[in-house]
Amino acid sequence: MAGPGTEAGVKSTDEDGPRFDGLRALFVNATLKRSPELSHTGGLIDRSVEIMRRHGAQADIVRAADHDIATGVWPDMTEHGAARDEWPRLYRRVMDADILVLCGPVWLGDNSSVMKRVVERLYACSSVLNDAGQYAYYGRVAGCLITGNEDGAKHCAMNVLYSLQHLGYTIPPQADAAWVGEAGPGPSYLDVGSGGPDNEFTSRNITFMTYNLLHLAAMLRAADGIPPYGNRRTAWDAGCRPDSSNPEHR
Repeated sequence: MAGPGTEAGVKSTDEDGPRFDGLRALFVNATLKRSPELSHTGGLIDRSVEIMRRHGAQADIVRAADHDIATGVWPDMTEHGAARDEWPRLYRRVMDADILVLCGPVWLGDNSSVMKRVVERLYACSSVLNDAGQYAYYGRVAGCLITGNEDGAKHCAMNVLYSLQHLGYTIPPQADAAWVGEAGPGPSYLDVGSGGPDNEFTSRNITFMTYNLLHLAAMLRAADGIPPYGNRRTAWDAGCRPDSSNPEHR
């Protein structure tokens, strides 16, 4: 995340809309498919990425299944018995981003196993603190994209967004979008005849989510993140409790 004083947000009033130069987003595709296999989740990601890049933001995409992300709840699992773990390198990309968007398919009404592993590893790093003594994900925003051809999109989004805010991310309004085809076997988002790319409801929600992520990220950057009063882990551990009636502990 850029340092204090870096401006991002509304810099232009022309018909093309605001500029968000300097903001960086990371989209994590939690499909079960490895590259270069077609990912329908990737189709939704591309719609959001196009909007961000058009307004000057940098947007990168990571397909988690392409990386050897070890199972576990520590920042680097090679220190706890894993032969390999690419998460520490991916975590640096997470921390370089103002915006994180977790994206994945519905499987048996729930998030994919890859999505769950990514969330677990984000949680593994949740004890890391920033320079203000807050949890390190503070001052960043997050959203999610879900796709599939079975029910469960809202359940998946609720799980992802709850997890992200619990870790310290700020969630804007309308922070999710989804496309789910007819119940049962059938065409997926990018399949010919699915109607997915032309679905107005999904297209609207992707658009609203993308701009809300950009607007809120710009606002947080301009404000230098979340104010640290009352939420600093370092102060709490030192015995400073802002809610205490005892002045010695305030």
